[in-house]
Amino acid sequence: YRFTGSVHELDRRDRSLHCSVSKPPAARMARIVECVPNFSEGRHKEVIEAIANAIASTEGVSLLDVDPGPSTNRTVYTFVGSPDSVVEGAMNGARAASQLIDMSRHHGEHPRMGALDVCPFIPVRGVTEEDCIQCANEFGKQLAEELGVPVYLYGKAAKEEKRVKLPSIRAGEYEGLEEKLKNPAWQPDYGPADFVPSWGATATGCRKFLIAWNVNLLATKEQAHRIALTLREQGRGPNEPGRLKCVQGIGWWLEEANMAQISMNLTDFDVTPLHIAYEEACKDAKELNLPVVGSQIVGLVPLQAIMMAADFYMEKDNLFLVEEDQKVRLAIDRLGLNSLGPFNPKERIIEYMIRSEDEPGPLASTSVCNFIKNVGARSPAPGGGSVAACVAAMGAALGAMVAFMTYGKRQFEQLDSKMRQLIPPLYTTMNDLIPFIDKDTTAFNDYMAACKLPKATSEEQAVRDQAMQEGLKKAIQV
Repeated sequence: YRFTGSVHELDRRDRSLHCSVSKPPAARMARIVECVPNFSEGRHKEVIEAIANAIASTEGVSLLDVDPGPSTNRTVYTFVGSPDSVVEGAMNGARAASQLIDMSRHHGEHPRMGALDVCPFIPVRGVTEEDCIQCANEFGKQLAEELGVPVYLYGKAAKEEKRVKLPSIRAGEYEGLEEKLKNPAWQPDYGPADFVPSWGATATGCRKFLIAWNVNLLATKEQAHRIALTLREQGRGPNEPGRLKCVQGIGWWLEEANMAQISMNLTDFDVTPLHIAYEEACKDAKELNLPVVGSQIVGLVPLQAIMMAADFYMEKDNLFLVEEDQKVRLAIDRLGLNSLGPFNPKERIIEYMIRSEDEPGPLASTSVCNFIKNVGARSPAPGGGSVAACVAAMGAALGAMVAFMTYGKRQFEQLDSKMRQLIPPLYTTMNDLIPFIDKDTTAFNDYMAACKLPKATSEEQAVRDQAMQEGLKKAIQV
């Protein structure tokens, strides 16, 4: 995994955390859930390491990112795995935290109410929101029973409307929790309504991918908070809502960088994307004559959010980019994501951390010579479908090649606008067809395997027929 925190404030002489490293999950991991627990410790490296190691040592879990913040005194961990694995990984992290964090001594810029403040589960691949709601309930139940602490369900796992939004549950924070637990309206969903001074309380639930993100300002904490109140959906209150839907926000001071930040949670980046929030923050800062000096992603970010920003700035500045890595670079530059430290896409974009099912398979990755020999071998697959996908991809590639060689040349500049129209679909088609070289063969093999199933009894015949139908459906879809 990647340690993405501001390392100098933890230990200026040692720029790495010594934790167990997990390999990114392979595409064969059919069911993937992401878990992003936020622990209330961001200053003591040995504690951060111990929690990371506890999570990383869980079987079936891949720890992708550890992002500590000294000013917030909070660390965000990101890991993935099967539903059962991530629940156990979260429990292992909580067990370690219960021995190492004492909330009665905790202070930091970020709102919090517990040692493990919040533990969301997010569907990534092959799972539904219902699966993640079940993860939250299983985790909440285990945490409450084993550690004897109060646990609240929030987000899509919430059982009451007033508990859907995390700020409502966390209102009053740790300091007001003892009194809050006495209120019948705020009895925990799991565990006792007892105040545990060393722990506080934990919220767990299911949500969409949340982007935790900060805009950097050379300003005061109060000025940053003023802009946050104007932008966030909650605004300054019921009678004065903010401009941006699905945005939570607060202003704080980042001591280690000697600057203020507008800290935002984008709870649905389809509603309010990164680039819109950034442009609106810049607009308000300009009105107050305050300089914006980039922004900072906390943890990981979906590729789609970065590509949406790239598309926005391409249209805004009339730019023409086709290749994904160039679009990513543009978004990083325009959003100033390198401002507080290097933003390495391979270590900060979740799709790049998890190998895709659409990555080239063994046939697409082999040499042309070997592919031809595989087709000519004494086996029905690879066959016509794989060959067709390969030839079609090559045809699209040839078209893209000619268009690229035409675009941008002075003698053909009258054709630039036409090439801008032709290149994207040709380039996209080329890339989209490559995985089908393997998918066609896999689909045919599944059908052939079904044909070989036993059929001596009516029950076996029914199973065989069903498997053959499923194999045919898959082959037809491919």
